[in-house]
Amino acid sequence: MKRGVRLRSLALIWVAIAMVSGSVATLLWLRSTQSWTDHLASAQTAGLLTYEALRTGQDTHPNLNVALLSMADAVLAETGKFERISGMPQPAYVTVLSLQNNEGGLQIGAVSDVLRYPVADIQTDAVPTASAQLAALTRLFATYCSDPILLARYGNGPWHRVDGSAIWGCDAAPRDMRLMAVLVALLAVAALVTLIGNTTQTFDAFAQAFRNRRFGGPDSYETTGPSELRDIVDSLNAFLEAERKQLANRAAVLSSVSHDLGTPATRLRLRTALITDTELRRKLESDIDSMTGIIESALTYTRAEMNAEAPRKLSLNALVETIVSDYQDVGEPVTLVPPRDVVVQGGRSLFMSRQGQSVVTTGRQVIISGRPVALERAITNLIDNALKYGRSASVAIETDAQTATIVIEDEGSDTLAKDVQDLIGPFERGENTDYIAGHGLGLSIVATIAALHNGALSFENSTTGLQARLSIQRA
Repeated sequence: MKRGVRLRSLALIWVAIAMVSGSVATLLWLRSTQSWTDHLASAQTAGLLTYEALRTGQDTHPNLNVALLSMADAVLAETGKFERISGMPQPAYVTVLSLQNNEGGLQIGAVSDVLRYPVADIQTDAVPTASAQLAALTRLFATYCSDPILLARYGNGPWHRVDGSAIWGCDAAPRDMRLMAVLVALLAVAALVTLIGNTTQTFDAFAQAFRNRRFGGPDSYETTGPSELRDIVDSLNAFLEAERKQLANRAAVLSSVSHDLGTPATRLRLRTALITDTELRRKLESDIDSMTGIIESALTYTRAEMNAEAPRKLSLNALVETIVSDYQDVGEPVTLVPPRDVVVQGGRSLFMSRQGQSVVTTGRQVIISGRPVALERAITNLIDNALKYGRSASVAIETDAQTATIVIEDEGSDTLAKDVQDLIGPFERGENTDYIAGHGLGLSIVATIAALHNGALSFENSTTGLQARLSIQRA
């Protein structure tokens, strides 16, 4: 069998993926943050150079274009009608700012087609000089990733048009990689969760399959996944094979003993028939019947353990009705109790002060996946016990979403449920059964068949006698 990767290796791979993805995400985030910080610092420096260019009239930066306005545009700027100057964007949002200090004042108009800039905090004591205030304004341009047209005049000088889009414009802004960093981290987390989930799912799937092994599971299992899981599966397959061989050998021995005892038992019956003493002959025949009955019961119990019958879909109602009808045909006091409707309590609502109720009809066919021969044997054993220890037997079916329960209730039995519960083991019989035929394997066979159907056998006291409850899983 091809071996899978060991869990230790998978863990190392997952740790490596986590470390690499975390490093990449962190690098992208830090690089993006640093690039944005450098971009804002460059825009702020451009504001200082713009101030010097306006003050001296000389070019201070190759990417700054400072040009005089025409006479007509200068008149419009002087009157504050910046949006009417030629070449202005439409719509035009105008931000007017007057920077006055001992270095020489600046009159500024910033025209944008996106927004008016929040400049209330620029003219504060924290930014005392006009050059620093203009630098804060150009940093603001870069912060909002806009391409405004800057109109400015130094002191009483002429109006200039300043184009610094190559420095603080959107095209100059660095690519924001923080979203990419988040995506890398999320993809890494999703990949790790998927890998871990897939690995744990292989264990869960095998555990569920093995949990249902008695209910028609395969003779051996195959699985994918880590090497450790494959080792576990190989060990369990070997154990199941050994268990099957052991049960098969047990059944073979019992079958051989039953067959070999047939001939001497027949001779004993023939010789017993020649005995003239009627009481002695009756006792010997009873002993022979008891001996062969014990062998047959043990063989039946072993066959039930071997889980030889394949499960199939069947109607539990039809099976129980057939069994009850067979008893009634021979005059046995066995009755079938019709199913009762279930009243389900609803929740309170805003419009009703009391809880509502609904009725669920339980008269529908109960379809299960089971072994009909084994179930018939179990139900028959329970009915026989009810008739042995009581005057009559009633059979009912109770269901819910997961299980179906066959309830056999006797009448007149004085046996307590807790006492019968202790008699489920092989060859266990009660103190009051000395005068009743049996070998102590009936309840063991029923409990084994219940386990084959992922169910259980239990007992409860009732008003008329004792209830035997055989629950099985519906699917």
